[in-house]
Amino acid sequence: MRNISNKTYWVVGASDGIGYDLVKKLDKLGVSLIISARNKTRLLHLSKSIDKQVKVVPCDVTDIDSVKSAFASVGKIEGVVYLAGDYTPMHAQDWNEQEVIKMADTNFMGALRVLGTCVPGFVERDEGHIVIIGSLAGFTGLQGSIGYGASKAALMHLAENLRADFYQSKIRVQLFNPGFVDTKLTLKNKFYMPFKMSTERAALIIANGMLTNKSVINFPWLFSLIFRIGRILPIKYSIFGRKNNI
Repeated sequence: MRNISNKTYWVVGASDGIGYDLVKKLDKLGVSLIISARNKTRLLHLSKSIDKQVKVVPCDVTDIDSVKSAFASVGKIEGVVYLAGDYTPMHAQDWNEQEVIKMADTNFMGALRVLGTCVPGFVERDEGHIVIIGSLAGFTGLQGSIGYGASKAALMHLAENLRADFYQSKIRVQLFNPGFVDTKLTLKNKFYMPFKMSTERAALIIANGMLTNKSVINFPWLFSLIFRIGRILPIKYSIFGRKNNI
């Protein structure tokens, strides 16, 4: 088990959902925390609910100037957790350009902006911990996942690239791919979501996983099997969303 106690982590996307509960879990592990999101009010509320002193740094990951300004306030860190996310269920037949770009900009491009500020310092010190939150939706094409699935697949590929480049260094890269989690984003879904878990449960899995040497953690494990072998399962097109009548 690795020890991350007393190390400083920048958690980006901490104001809601998994990020909100993950901050609480990391606090219990003795991590020094810097928390970011667009909603400063929610960040301040979160900071008052945990034991250790937390630094609140508002940040909009879709704005490069905001990201650079936030990082200037963050200072030296030993790890970064990226879980800022956006989701709107959408079929190709109902393409909404603005929403698709918004998802890609938050889920993937936002990660590039944030990591672009952190990685050079990790490289210079040959030490660091990069944690990226992907999604099982990134494994294979799904109905009603235009924008979201592709952006999460890009995140997963980014994690693989980073891991390949840092293979012989002391920089750790971890990718966590959760299934359905009970957040305000999944409330938008109008279909049954099997194996749906609470944000607290998902946060616990991620926090515990950060203490291991595992590079990829897909969960729930049984549910993840459907996605990992989904490329050869025709049923994938009817598991979620409406049937394709084209």
